[in-house]
Amino acid sequence: MDKCTFSAVTQKYLECYDNILDTMISSMNSAKENDSVSYNFIVEMIPHHCGAIRLSEELLKYTTCIPLQELATGIIKGQTKGIEEMRNILCGCGKYRNDMQSLCGYRRQYGVVVQNMFSRMKSACPDNDINISYIRQMIPHHEGGIAMSRNALRFNICPQLKPMLNEMIEAQVNGIEEMKKILGCYSE
Repeated sequence: MDKCTFSAVTQKYLECYDNILDTMISSMNSAKENDSVSYNFIVEMIPHHCGAIRLSEELLKYTTCIPLQELATGIIKGQTKGIEEMRNILCGCGKYRNDMQSLCGYRRQYGVVVQNMFSRMKSACPDNDINISYIRQMIPHHEGGIAMSRNALRFNICPQLKPMLNEMIEAQVNGIEEMKKILGCYSE
């Protein structure tokens, strides 16, 4: 769909989406890593969560879809809590060191995951219905978060981080299922 066919409101939303996505990508790519998979995951996941929060806040300015309002509010609440929890364990987890082979394996797979996520988010097919655009943008975001979490779980990580990763995976899998249900209602 050509941008000129979008309403002014949709164009404003899509411009904001592009800015949020660019900020998330820049922040994730510039995260200062060390020799701890746990620490690296946290400093990379915090901007990922911030992106989801900002996207959900932006959606709430426009949507009247109650299930989507509830989903976006849940994302904001859950990922704000997740950021707080990750910040609380960051220093302790940063002391949990990994060998070079593990770090290399983590970074290699992380690079594959985020490049796929960034590409899919950038190419998410926009729609004049902001609800549909949001879902098409958030599904690859959540799938990226799941893949990032699963990648970190392959290595020796801080014991405090493991249950958080499992919670993140479960929440994002459930979120994807809910978004697909909502999207299905639009195609009926």
